[in-house]
Amino acid sequence: MTRRTAAISAAGVAVALALTWLAVTAIPDGTRPAAATGAGSPDAPALTGRPDGTASEPPAATGTATPAPAALTSAPAAPHERWQPRVGQTWQWQLSGDLDLTVDADVYNLDAFTATAEQVTTLHRAGRHVICYVNVGAYEDFRPDQAAFPAEILGRPLDGWPGERWLDIRRWDLLEPLLAERLARCRQKGFDGVEPDNVDAYANDSGFPLTAGDQLQFNRRVADLAHNAGLAVGLKNDVEQAAALVGVMDFAVNEECARYRECDTLAVFTDAGKPVFHAEYDLPAGSFCAQTSPLRLSSIHKRLNLDAYRVPCP
Repeated sequence: MTRRTAAISAAGVAVALALTWLAVTAIPDGTRPAAATGAGSPDAPALTGRPDGTASEPPAATGTATPAPAALTSAPAAPHERWQPRVGQTWQWQLSGDLDLTVDADVYNLDAFTATAEQVTTLHRAGRHVICYVNVGAYEDFRPDQAAFPAEILGRPLDGWPGERWLDIRRWDLLEPLLAERLARCRQKGFDGVEPDNVDAYANDSGFPLTAGDQLQFNRRVADLAHNAGLAVGLKNDVEQAAALVGVMDFAVNEECARYRECDTLAVFTDAGKPVFHAEYDLPAGSFCAQTSPLRLSSIHKRLNLDAYRVPCP
């Protein structure tokens, strides 16, 4: 998991959470895409947590939640052709420092809040596609919408990332409108896809009793939300669930699969014609490119702060 610091401009928005919840629950049974059904999806593996392998129940809501941003539910966006990334596309990942728009890469991955619509347009004119970085699984106290996150869904701090705390991903009633607003921001700026970060809370010390089933359900819901916003969506890390989620994702973003000897697991994406945008930090390019090139991963060497520095595999 990596994330980055950012100077943010505020955009405060508030809407009664109850209205958003009513809008979501009013959808008749059977009308939601299978990608949002979680543990009931045909491609889901056996789940941990409950004896019957289902996702755990979220705790009952308590108190009065902080109002969420504007009511942006999972209603489909206006019809248009959604971007389909291709295996072998080159990429640049920059989430800190002065943005360098001259890097020779097919795809850029930039921060949802700090990248501007003008910068996205500039990249489009140069023939690039642009992915929007969004933290969907952790709270960030430096974002302009941070006050909209109710205290009851904030878990333990993320080790090594000050100001960030895990979210209770079972509380989709509270998280959906917050994430929908962030994805709408990406779409409004012209981004083509989204990288949802921190989608492996169940495998970390989150402060909540999350199961693999909870994570699969949440990740499918995020994928559905992104698609309805007109965005391609990628699986960030969560290598253990790659096979179960490749069907609802359009690409993968991975950190250090070579270091942890996990790159073979991501072949389910390239075999399905979906790219894996991969970065290593500690290993030099000369040591991992020979491993990842035969797997057709789009591999680069980056510094951990994800500035403009980049060394791609040949």
